[in-house]
Amino acid sequence: MNTPSELKYTKDHEWIKIEGNVATIGITDFAQGELGDIVYVDVDTVDDDLNGGDVFGSVEAVKTVSDLFLPIAGKVTQFNSDLEDQPELLNTDPYGDGWIIKLELADGADLSELLSAEEYQAIIG
Repeated sequence: MNTPSELKYTKDHEWIKIEGNVATIGITDFAQGELGDIVYVDVDTVDDDLNGGDVFGSVEAVKTVSDLFLPIAGKVTQFNSDLEDQPELLNTDPYGDGWIIKLELADGADLSELLSAEEYQAIIG
């Protein structure tokens, strides 16, 4: 199971990469493996201000639909439009071309709930 150490993680199986006040967010390798073949990604929250824990979209796999939860508060600024035609990027490159959204962090966004790679590995076994 691939869990890059430079990223932070959530108990809901999202990853987050923070650069300045911009965060890139996607689902983990573990999550895509559990979901199976992803056929659709739905994000309709671009330009919305959301709180940590809010649903920002969903992914549809062959047998299930799963909500996507925002790791921290902020404004959704961009959706990875490549996923419209290639949702399978979540399966083939979850930490690279398969990123889902970019987020402008809210002032004072609480990062304390984010997990290190080691902490996340302990959760997923």
